[in-house]
Amino acid sequence: MDYETAPVGVSHMPQFAWELVSDKKNVKQKSYELQIAKDADFTDLIYNSGKTESEESAHVYAKGSLENAKRYFVRVKAADGEEETLWSDTASFVTALAGANGEWEEGAPAWKAPFVSAETDDSYKNVSKGTYVRGTFEIKKEVKEAYAFTTALGLYQFYLNGRKVGEDEMTPGWTSYRRHLLYQTYDVTEYLQKGINGAGAMLAPGWYKGVMGLTKARNNYGDQTAFTMEIVVRYTDGTTESICTDTSWTGCDSPVVFAEIYDGETYDANLEIPDWSKAGTPSGSWKPVQLVFFDTEVMRAQYAAKVHVMDRIPAKRIFKTPAGDTVVDFAQNMAGRIEVTASGKPGDVIELHCFEVLDKDGNVYLDNLRAAKATMKYTFAKEGTVTWHPTFTYMGFQYALIVSYPGEPKAENFTACTLHSDMASTGKLECSNPLLNQLHHNFLWGLKSNFLDVPTDCPQRDERLGWTGDAQIFCRTATYLMNTYTFYKKWLRDLEVDQTPEGGVPHVVPNIEEGRTDGNWLLSQGPHSAAAWADAAIINPWTMYLMYGDKDILKRQYNSMKGWIDFMRAHAVDYIWNYKLQFGDWVALDAEEGSYFGATPNDLTCTAYYAYSTGLFVKMAKALGKDDVAAEYEELYSKIVKKFQDTFFDAEGNMTAQTQTAHIVALYFQLTPEKYIEKTVEGLKKLLAKENGHLVTGFVGTPYFCHALSQNHALKDAYDLLLKEDFPSWLYQVKKGATTIWEHWDGLKDDGSMWSADMNSFNHYAYGAIGEWMYRAMAGIEADPEQPGFKHAVLYPRIGGNLKYTEGNYHSIYGNVGVKWEVQGTQILLTVQIPVNTTAQIRLDQAKAVVKSDGLTFTKAADYMSAEAGSGTYHIVFEQ
Repeated sequence: MDYETAPVGVSHMPQFAWELVSDKKNVKQKSYELQIAKDADFTDLIYNSGKTESEESAHVYAKGSLENAKRYFVRVKAADGEEETLWSDTASFVTALAGANGEWEEGAPAWKAPFVSAETDDSYKNVSKGTYVRGTFEIKKEVKEAYAFTTALGLYQFYLNGRKVGEDEMTPGWTSYRRHLLYQTYDVTEYLQKGINGAGAMLAPGWYKGVMGLTKARNNYGDQTAFTMEIVVRYTDGTTESICTDTSWTGCDSPVVFAEIYDGETYDANLEIPDWSKAGTPSGSWKPVQLVFFDTEVMRAQYAAKVHVMDRIPAKRIFKTPAGDTVVDFAQNMAGRIEVTASGKPGDVIELHCFEVLDKDGNVYLDNLRAAKATMKYTFAKEGTVTWHPTFTYMGFQYALIVSYPGEPKAENFTACTLHSDMASTGKLECSNPLLNQLHHNFLWGLKSNFLDVPTDCPQRDERLGWTGDAQIFCRTATYLMNTYTFYKKWLRDLEVDQTPEGGVPHVVPNIEEGRTDGNWLLSQGPHSAAAWADAAIINPWTMYLMYGDKDILKRQYNSMKGWIDFMRAHAVDYIWNYKLQFGDWVALDAEEGSYFGATPNDLTCTAYYAYSTGLFVKMAKALGKDDVAAEYEELYSKIVKKFQDTFFDAEGNMTAQTQTAHIVALYFQLTPEKYIEKTVEGLKKLLAKENGHLVTGFVGTPYFCHALSQNHALKDAYDLLLKEDFPSWLYQVKKGATTIWEHWDGLKDDGSMWSADMNSFNHYAYGAIGEWMYRAMAGIEADPEQPGFKHAVLYPRIGGNLKYTEGNYHSIYGNVGVKWEVQGTQILLTVQIPVNTTAQIRLDQAKAVVKSDGLTFTKAADYMSAEAGSGTYHIVFEQ
């Protein structure tokens, strides 16, 4: 349901999908029956499709009248014409709050509850402390079901009767709050009790009012934390009651005396208030709350992809550095927090400083954190043993410096808890080369470290921003690794609301830097609309459509996409697009000494993306049936391509910019004149040879380098590039012990020194975009744009790299798509798995003869043999 198994807080009738499994081949659904009910026995139906003749088992829509704050139950059965399944296991979804007129289609809720704050005087504006707010209410009758709807200005955790509600962390996440604020939905039936109940929340500044962004400004969205809650209680007698925050609530300071995203958290147990969220009268200096106005029209329900603790990693060792510091090592770079256990007495302090790497001498290295303190500190109030972790911050780290700890620290006292948005794992890839397997691990952990509610560039230093370029570059890799649909859907909404009236797209989303161009050189040059960065407005929705086959995302983002194309069109000069500050081929190795800007001219990279995004927009307009729009922009696309070819190729077919990236984008974006394709490929290979087979590309060229080669008869060159082990290469980092992807090819140099102190993240997933090539080419799992979402797949594993085998799996919306190839002498043993209700074209790379076809009929194409196949598992042997 809407890409989740049990969404809680849906604001519209979800779309439905189911997976079918069969041990037979060529199985297709012929019909289905879908039921939605108010009860788990399906006696009170609100929708019954009846037997519906249809092949579709994804993107299925239903009708029916939904109620506020209600759990619904769903089941389905399907038939292939010969057999019919049993009813599926029962699934469920919970509705959020409808709008003022009862509408459900993604509208603002009819929000009753005011925002209440414990920060009630001028001192709240520039403080980083946490607060409590609390209230009580009475339940007089037997409860059938109850749902709480909560959110905050700042970070919050919600409590009922002394228990934390749910498993969410860092709620309500990071959005462009004044334009888009998410609220969360919780089933609280089991939390309530007959009689007086206590409700409350802990609050902290978070992204809302804490120090954030390149300008290190405070109060970016507001200067007062506040909490709002509405609980809808449905009684067994059929009546309903709403319980809301109001002026009867009270507030006071919490034990969190300091909490900031960059700097960490300080907790003083002396300030704890026992039973503060229970029904009784707690101790403490409680004062009436202040009401805070907020425009609830921008609020929307969040039904999934909330941040959770996803992994618990025990410390691997504690050691002394040459400088004499005591350090905890978790042997994995990550984002999250540390849970620590210690025994102490009043006044004892636990203090840890989190960091990523050791310097060349094996000592603590903090310089690349810049101003971020990344510190967690706990003060004991009484003698005893405590287990504690920070609540309202997160850090990027592999190591922790123990500044203070009562007693002797042992490894078993420390556990790292990773934090990221909850997304189902969908991709696996393994091959005979252990370095490539570690590379896969590294970009997976780059995702796990940087998909904490927004796709950030890095999790450790005083930045952690939603850079659009990084998000765009890595999007296709991310969709192979995890089910990112809901995650990106939420972030693209922020991108849309942050666009300028003219359609320009900020460099970072949410746009924390809006209106702040002074004091920061980069922002003063142009705060929005950089090619390859702003193109996330087009490329990310296209990628989601390609991987999930869902037109809903295109409909949602249509105005945003068109706005961005129109912005480029308005600022292009004779179809050459360039605008204020451009990052170009960012941090490319062919940049001038001391510069981050690569050697490829901005006119070329900007115009290439102008063409590429316009071409993708044409495809999406056609998919939406907007033929007139598609025709208009197809004409524009043709003119941009012609201008690109006339400008950046000379009369002999040579590119005017002799850089690797220029050739890569011309080839991959299909901007090369057909008669010059071979010459352009040869030009790229010469530029590669000039660097002894190494890349010198940055953010623009790197993601597409191997594609540009393997798609143009240079597969060996693509593998040779991937498998380089010395600097600069992907495997250089692996051999240096990396467990995530680095920001710079040589973040850690051969001699152990650092690339720089000011911009040297060791957890920066952008260059992990090579994962896309590993899934699409090495494993050969490719989507078909004509039948997206893997309704029809192209399974075309590219054999090479001296690999003995490669096995890849992608769990699509229809089921697992699997490919495994093994080299045995001159033969290739190929096993493919095609999900029920889908088809695929299987291509045999450089096949001379098919020894075993498993019932398939292969025909010869230019460079491969191919066969169309229905669902099932196939075992094929061919001579190469």
